[in-house]
Amino acid sequence: MEEYMLPCFNKKYLGFECLGCGIQRSLAFILQGDFIAAFKMYPAIYTLILLFGLIAIHAVKNIKYGNKIITVLAILNGFIIITSFIIKTFITN
Repeated sequence: MEEYMLPCFNKKYLGFECLGCGIQRSLAFILQGDFIAAFKMYPAIYTLILLFGLIAIHAVKNIKYGNKIITVLAILNGFIIITSFIIKTFITN
């Protein structure tokens, strides 16, 4: 499965990871059942799955307060993604 993953062009050509680096490997870990490694690889993976799942459900069946919940989840995901990027790029290196 890993031989079919797309490379990060940002990391390959610019030398540093992008905000989405690790999401493919994180999904691969989830499919393998290694949930902790998936979180360590990409901390926003579970909130992203929740967000996209809620968007799909809301598209089919209108959920009360669905737009507000989706907005809050999107903001939370943005915060988690940016925070983990900053930690990974500037603090742990």
